Amino acid sequence: MTWHQQEIRLKPRSRGFHLVTGEVLEQLPKLADIRIGLLHLFIQHTSASLAVNENADPDVRGDLERHFNVMVPENAPHYEHTLEGPDDMPAHIKSVLIGPSLSLPIRDGQPVLGTWQGIFLCEHRDHGGGRRIVATIQGE
Repeated sequence: MTWHQQEIRLKPRSRGFHLVTGEVLEQLPKLADIRIGLLHLFIQHTSASLAVNENADPDVRGDLERHFNVMVPENAPHYEHTLEGPDDMPAHIKSVLIGPSLSLPIRDGQPVLGTWQGIFLCEHRDHGGGRRIVATIQGE
């Protein structure tokens, strides 16, 4: 059994749902050594999240962003945490709803994703900056 852990850095992105499968995998050369195992990804931020979703049609990403903006609006009168701007508290709520981590099976050096699935950075701030992900690989 092999274990490997490293930090992945993602470039800054604007608010939205961003396909980052390639950016994540290019920073994980150790993945190629794993025949069978698990890849765990954990984002170290409270205003962004990770998801697996549709990787082919960019309309899905836009629809997800629009839906979350309706579901969790800015400037809701019941928010008390408002010092960091109108997008901050909604970003925390969206992060809780989607979650900070993914566990993906590995087979023959690649994550086992479905035909239409990709890894997404869900950036919930207007200007969130670069994001850090801790990647943990376990397998043989």
